[in-house]
Amino acid sequence: MYKIETYLDSDRIPVMEKQLICEEKIQVNSPDKVYAMLNQYFRLGYRTEEYVYMIALDTKSHILGVFELSHGAVNASMCGTREIFMKALICGASGIILAHNHPSGDVTPSAQDISTAKNVAEAGKLLGITLMDNLICSDTTYFSFMKKNVL
Repeated sequence: MYKIETYLDSDRIPVMEKQLICEEKIQVNSPDKVYAMLNQYFRLGYRTEEYVYMIALDTKSHILGVFELSHGAVNASMCGTREIFMKALICGASGIILAHNHPSGDVTPSAQDISTAKNVAEAGKLLGITLMDNLICSDTTYFSFMKKNVL
């Protein structure tokens, strides 16, 4: 599994830089596995500010890479739909999972969390990239939009 970052080359073309963080090929076919992976490798539920990650998946739900999309304040983080799908397209993803943390420990989605997830899901339909789930994580639990039928 790779942590992937995007940069602009000298011609201002986006390019990927991959950092191997786990040699095992990881298949994430349940929210429990996603939550465990994010806390094991990125300590997402333990962060003191909000972080937003996007997990890019192939057609078999194997992780192509994990992108840090945003790092914000204690109760907010900005993340644009354009940036999400630019990264998904550049690595050839057929599906994505979004995840962010709530440092307060309360994983209840805000109205903004729900609105953002629905907008990303709609945009993904146009591009042929499925939003498989959206997780909100804390140190002890998570909220899965898929499990709760929010999407």
